[in-house]
Amino acid sequence: MAAEQFSAVEVIRAKRDGGELSNEMIDWTIDAYTRGVIAEEQMSALNMAIYFQGMNRNEISRWTAAMINSGERMDFSALTDPSGKKLATTDKHSTGGVGDKITLPLAPLVASFGVAVPQLSGRGLGHTGGTLDKLEAIPGWKADLSNEELFSQLSNVGAVICAAGTGLAPADKKLYALRDVTATVEAIPLIASSIMSKKIAEGTGTLVLDVKVGSGAFMKDEAMARELAETMVNLGTDASVNTVALLTNMETPLGLTAGNAIEVEESVEVLAGGGPSDVVELTVALATEMLAGAGIKDVDVAGALQNGKAMDVWRRMIAAQGGDPDAKLPVAKESHTVVAEAEGVLLKLDAMDIGLAAWTLGAGRARKEDSVQAGAGVRMHVKPGALVRRGEPIATLLTDTPEKMEHAIELVQRAIMIGSADDRPDTRLILDRIAAK
Repeated sequence: MAAEQFSAVEVIRAKRDGGELSNEMIDWTIDAYTRGVIAEEQMSALNMAIYFQGMNRNEISRWTAAMINSGERMDFSALTDPSGKKLATTDKHSTGGVGDKITLPLAPLVASFGVAVPQLSGRGLGHTGGTLDKLEAIPGWKADLSNEELFSQLSNVGAVICAAGTGLAPADKKLYALRDVTATVEAIPLIASSIMSKKIAEGTGTLVLDVKVGSGAFMKDEAMARELAETMVNLGTDASVNTVALLTNMETPLGLTAGNAIEVEESVEVLAGGGPSDVVELTVALATEMLAGAGIKDVDVAGALQNGKAMDVWRRMIAAQGGDPDAKLPVAKESHTVVAEAEGVLLKLDAMDIGLAAWTLGAGRARKEDSVQAGAGVRMHVKPGALVRRGEPIATLLTDTPEKMEHAIELVQRAIMIGSADDRPDTRLILDRIAAK
């Protein structure tokens, strides 16, 4: 058996003492951990050292590259449409929020302009919803595609939303699970490399990041969210992926729904030219960035929602994955409406509490192996800034398990703050745009 190039203790000590890990040390660490040479307690110690000491740009870039090299890397360079025309690829990643159904209208909208969208997505955990959970509310729709099916659908339809294969950055799967149980999830070098290793391995030419800030987001603090966005943009740029980020507000849920089937319903409304203004605004903003990165500028993005182009792609995309775009969506068996207890301006509808309520009702899962209720969730009737009267409906709670209703009602009531018009909140959605420096 060949001798190992380094020892785990050597790497841990170097980072613990504030040193810079060399390229060779990083490559060995990810490979050795994947092979089982580095024990879980040793990688836990290294993660904690990184949490406190940080990493510079070169270290994070090399760490990300090592995670990519632990598995396969997809290549869309030869992708063409049925006529043989070469297709550019573009993708979006959201750091997760409440009511964040943006991928559903966004992928077909961008594809309607002749750019391929390979959107590899995940399922929800905790208070943040998962794109695949939402789409699985559509009868017949399947999330798992082979690489051959993915490429074929991209060529013929232009958009795919599906589960990521296990071959992409397998080191990240081990590291993520470890970070989750060692209180090191918040380490920005580890967050950024986790997200970007999968996105770069996916092989897209352009990437737009939606980095959410606020109570319902992973990052509550704008300065931390900005640092994460800048780090990820740098990682994409270093890997020759055209990358930009938008900082977006997650103090309030996106749109008027938080759940699975009800978010699909709202997404279809957007594709039909309607839907909540904030969902439309963010969908159009992200689509504009994705198209610009792919070389398509000065086009009427909003118009593609109005004229049916995006809806046509949506229907073909759903049908290609076995779904029936005309099927009735599941409806929860039980409902309860929470009303305003006072008159005034709705100052707050806290995203975290609404997300927790939807999760409690059955729309989310506590463990990866848990199932979700397609019809469960929270349907909101007003947004912050609106004038409400006593007794007016604020939100309707939906579930198949009525015993869960009482706690969810408490959470929604806690989410609501009503006050004076003088305290009307700032409801800006897009806080900033971050590009490579």
